[in-house]
Amino acid sequence: MAKLIYGMITSLDGYAAAAEGDLGAGAEDPEVHTYIGDLFRPVKTFLYGRRMYETMVFWETAHTLPDAPPHIVDYARDWQAADKIVYSTTLESVTSARTRIERDFDPDAVRRLKDEADGDLTIDGPTLASQAIRAGLVDEYHLFMTTSVVGGGTRFFPDGVRLDLELVAQRAFDSGLIHACYRTR
Repeated sequence: MAKLIYGMITSLDGYAAAAEGDLGAGAEDPEVHTYIGDLFRPVKTFLYGRRMYETMVFWETAHTLPDAPPHIVDYARDWQAADKIVYSTTLESVTSARTRIERDFDPDAVRRLKDEADGDLTIDGPTLASQAIRAGLVDEYHLFMTTSVVGGGTRFFPDGVRLDLELVAQRAFDSGLIHACYRTR
């Protein structure tokens, strides 16, 4: 059975989306980006909400940018090779290959995807991920914490959910960003 992984860049105070501005520095560091690309290379399916898909569809053509560094080209190629499922009631069409739209998030369908998948899956975006967390579907959590405290926004973990997690990996980068990986016990 494949793992369902939830990973995002977060502020130091646990927000995956800031109420105002961005989440702070660190994620644009080529060392961090290469690490994230290597870490998520085994992922074969990305599960997105509409807003996250609209952000990530950049990777469909990122490899064509003039002077694109190798870590950008590598991540773009990996992203293009993976399947993408976008959960949206408003999105009319997609602009990337290997992508389909689902109108509703169905936990049972995601369980079947995990059972049948040849590789791991990620669920990306705090709003969509909160549904998977509440349904008990997430196996691993990857927090990439910047050095900024943003004071508000959308939390990485949804309110009202209690989890007992085990820290299985951690790494600090020269940029100040810290990666922490937790598994569900």
